[in-house]
Amino acid sequence: GRAQRFKRGQALFTEGDRGERVFVIEGGRVLVSCVASNGRELVLNICGPGELLGEVSALDGEPRSATATAIDEAHVTVCAVSVLLSAVDDPVAAREVTRMLAARLREADRKRLEFAALDTLGRVAWRVLELIDRFGEPDGDGTAIDMPLSQEQLASWCGASREATVKALTRLRTLGIVTTGRQRIVVGDPAALRRLANGRA
Repeated sequence: GRAQRFKRGQALFTEGDRGERVFVIEGGRVLVSCVASNGRELVLNICGPGELLGEVSALDGEPRSATATAIDEAHVTVCAVSVLLSAVDDPVAAREVTRMLAARLREADRKRLEFAALDTLGRVAWRVLELIDRFGEPDGDGTAIDMPLSQEQLASWCGASREATVKALTRLRTLGIVTTGRQRIVVGDPAALRRLANGRA
């Protein structure tokens, strides 16, 4: 493949496009989203270094089911679909792709369970915990994340209204679990956040 840099806000690919390339994220973060029938953006995932994007369309030949947008400056290796299809002829590579797809299926199942079992506070706690676990950096006595999402996007990712999501963040601050600044969250009590994310007060 070839190295390519995507600026913040630039799309790697768009929902409905033909799947002619696959993308390996080398640096930065990429937002994966789709548009619902009512026109609302639905956030599906945030992907980071080491993750592969665009492989589903590459494997089944169908149009893109989502849009991938850089939310930081993203450094990506871009390959033709034929590269992935050739690679999966190798048993080791095929097992790795299968393992990755199985992990994503497990994640989708977990999210369905989470949406059924948790209230908005629990879902917001889960999302913040996920961001901290994957992208967090030490910050004094806590762990910080430069928040890559708007409140509307975070609400979409949590499957909740913007108002309910803002109320949940306020509750987390009131409990002393997090502090927030402009596009920044610092978790000072990860154990309490994990309890909320697992449905335990």
